[in-house]
Amino acid sequence: MFAVFCCASLMLGAVAQPLEVASPGGRVLASVEQTDSGGLRYSVRYNGKPVLLPSRLGLVLKDAPPLAEGFQVLNVARSKHDQTWKPVYGERAEVRDHYQEMVVELQEKTGAMRRLDIIVRAYDEGIAVCYRLPEQPGLEKATIAAESTEFCFVGDYTAWPVYSAQGVYQRVRLSEIKPNCERPLVVEIDRGPFVAVGEARLVDFARMRLMPVKGSPHAVQSQLAGEAVVSTPYNTPWRVIIIGDTPGQLLERNDLILNLNDPCAIADTSWIKPGKVIREVTLTTDGGKACIDFCVARGLQYIEFDAGWYGNEYEEASDARKVNRDAKKSGVRGDLDLHEVIRYGNERGIGVFLYVNRRALERQLDELLPLYRQWGVKGVKFGFVNVGSQQWTTWLHEAVRKAAQHRLMVDIHDEYRPTGYSRTYPNLLTQEGVHGNECMPTPENNAVLPFTRFLCGAADYTVCWHSDRIKTSRAHQLAAPVVYYSPLQFLFWYDRPQQFGLQPELDFFKHVPVVWDDTRVIHGRIGEYATIARRSGDDWFVGSLNAVERRRLDIPLNFLTPGRKYAAEIYTDADPSGANSKNVGIERLVVDAASVISADMAANGGHAMRLVPVAQ
Repeated sequence: MFAVFCCASLMLGAVAQPLEVASPGGRVLASVEQTDSGGLRYSVRYNGKPVLLPSRLGLVLKDAPPLAEGFQVLNVARSKHDQTWKPVYGERAEVRDHYQEMVVELQEKTGAMRRLDIIVRAYDEGIAVCYRLPEQPGLEKATIAAESTEFCFVGDYTAWPVYSAQGVYQRVRLSEIKPNCERPLVVEIDRGPFVAVGEARLVDFARMRLMPVKGSPHAVQSQLAGEAVVSTPYNTPWRVIIIGDTPGQLLERNDLILNLNDPCAIADTSWIKPGKVIREVTLTTDGGKACIDFCVARGLQYIEFDAGWYGNEYEEASDARKVNRDAKKSGVRGDLDLHEVIRYGNERGIGVFLYVNRRALERQLDELLPLYRQWGVKGVKFGFVNVGSQQWTTWLHEAVRKAAQHRLMVDIHDEYRPTGYSRTYPNLLTQEGVHGNECMPTPENNAVLPFTRFLCGAADYTVCWHSDRIKTSRAHQLAAPVVYYSPLQFLFWYDRPQQFGLQPELDFFKHVPVVWDDTRVIHGRIGEYATIARRSGDDWFVGSLNAVERRRLDIPLNFLTPGRKYAAEIYTDADPSGANSKNVGIERLVVDAASVISADMAANGGHAMRLVPVAQ
């Protein structure tokens, strides 16, 4: 369903009363008011409770006065929108985009009489704010040096900052947040709600992070990664506030980020195929074929040739147009006929991704993409990309668009965090920007991620199995691909095909999908535990991650279809006392929507379930 109406009223001069826009269900109310000096402030309420106090709006221009004060309101345009759309893939089969919008059109009272629009959208899931620089004489181009958008909270609440995209989250007070805080930033308002401050539709602008507001200990404001030169008319990226009564509701409402991006721009998406992947590190023909055979046996769809297949990734002389193995790679024995591996994979229905460092991508992108398509490669994993500045933000998203022209999927690694561009170009399957299993994180870190990092989109966490450095139980690892959404899900990150025997518990990895038709959060406390249920077709998968202490969680199965029986395969910590984290217990039951499963998890443990309808 889609409906729009507009009603504009002329409002010259000062605004006597705040301008308000409520979400369709009335849950969220955003207000915009003018100060005596002609500046703009906005505030947010959720179910009648203040979430943000009046917070400053405005843009700082280079070599020109800021667009922040001295405005009069020319006009206020209101509209509403209600549409349901189907993503190419995602955490849900359908997404509802339902909001009410208010556009406040401003003009300076004196001087150059420059114009600026403030666009506010109110959803039941939160709000979004952006700036529009209309086309106007004397402002055909502008250099935006900084942004004044503030997020002023009522009190010194608990927050979860991190200062690099792959960093470790902290639990601090708002007053302790430092500059360069990554987004989204989650804030726990006393007695609720939970709030996530983020960014959407970052395509060709400087990245936003967050920094403290001088003199306001309970506030943060936008911190751009550099200047942004724009041509008018221009809309800045969205500043987003997701609001939920629980941490789990934040995750259930994270489609707000996608809704603020443009619809899919790829006409034929049939070649975009999410899947599970194992990393190939021997850089040999035999190693590649062994991984392909492993994929066939274990239900994976891709192998990825990691760094070194075309030379030392850090040397400018390395040529990603040629197969020329890095001689410095330790432990590499045997030849690499990459084209034979690709042929063998295609024969067996297994695709190949190639890792390419940003040095080669920046020099050779326009040659590499058509060449890899010719080779039969399915996708490219971008390594160590530059992020933050307008230049590199623009380059990176242009690279994704170019990859789509050659029917290549993309995985962006290292410091990139998503802002919803996978809706517009779904060949961008996933990205890192997470403190994942490359770093062997603590169970506490793992229990933070679902309610912080994963609010902004998929993350390539790189699940492991055999490594002795893993700090969690194997049941915890089994649950990870359910809890952590990624349409390209790396499994067995540090593992090799020859390490595996029968291990019946790995049937869970064989069957678990990577994209979903429905997502429900059953339990969640940031840094302590998470239980997430996801549906693919008629089958449900449930993953639980635990930290801090041994814990028993009751998992009601009321999300199942009433009246149907399900065969449940349940994977548990065989010894929840923590004596042997490598042992996984397997139990099989018949359950229905009235059943409740008790998950007894070790302090670093987990619990996973596969629920399949019983034939009637």
